[in-house]
Amino acid sequence: MELREQLERMRRNSIALTIGGQEDYRTGGTRFGGRPDLPPDFVWPKFEGYGISDVWRARPLAFLAQFDCGELAQYDREHLLPDHGVLSFFYEMDAEPWGYDPAHRGGGRVFWFEDPHALALGAFPEDLDAEFRLPMLRIQMEAEPSLPEWEDFAQNWPQEDWDQFEEERVLLGVEVPENRSKLLGWPDTIQGSMALECELVTQGYDMGHGLPEISQEALRQAQQTALERWQLLFQLDTVAEGGFTLMFGDCGRIYFYLPKEDLLQRRFDRAWVILQCC
Repeated sequence: MELREQLERMRRNSIALTIGGQEDYRTGGTRFGGRPDLPPDFVWPKFEGYGISDVWRARPLAFLAQFDCGELAQYDREHLLPDHGVLSFFYEMDAEPWGYDPAHRGGGRVFWFEDPHALALGAFPEDLDAEFRLPMLRIQMEAEPSLPEWEDFAQNWPQEDWDQFEEERVLLGVEVPENRSKLLGWPDTIQGSMALECELVTQGYDMGHGLPEISQEALRQAQQTALERWQLLFQLDTVAEGGFTLMFGDCGRIYFYLPKEDLLQRRFDRAWVILQCC
């Protein structure tokens, strides 16, 4: 199979996000930051871990963004996301769990609130630090083609040439800007492919020091299935507006992943978050 044909077969749709500018509040509306819209029985998620102060405690997650799924539907050309309700993303920004350790479970959470009419503007927990109460900003969206980075592509096609691969990506109309937040599609990686990491860490293996001690059969099975099984849900890059800047690590990004079978079943509680940075 020719390289271009291989890439064409791997093309996915993504929803490019431009974050910035003033946003007027509306219940259930798409937005970055501010206070989330929540159901009356919502329990604000917390994560137990060490923070910047090296103190172990349960910390409330920061609210990152919410999306009106009805609005997303016009850009979600593969119909992967719900077409109604509100999808909300949270992340613990003091400890900044990187996602390589099973103990990082719960450091990022995704909620799907199916009935937007049951939502009302929520209140921040009293113990959420002021610096993690993010300003409300506008999110603009557009459908955008997405192709894998070399690290994901080479999982199945290691014999191909990197230079030719990059040329073909450009010829196919896919160039990655320096700053890109998005929903769906392929991740814009910084430190390599994340699918295998998601697969193994959620099975209980610590991936903080390379590949863990694991049977060759289990590793082979994970390598064969991880790339197709794990779907990027949300990639969040640096956000800067006026005097506000949100950055993950050193010019990094966070990536919310979900197994495709869980995405189809709307089991967003099984999402896994990875942080990568320079």
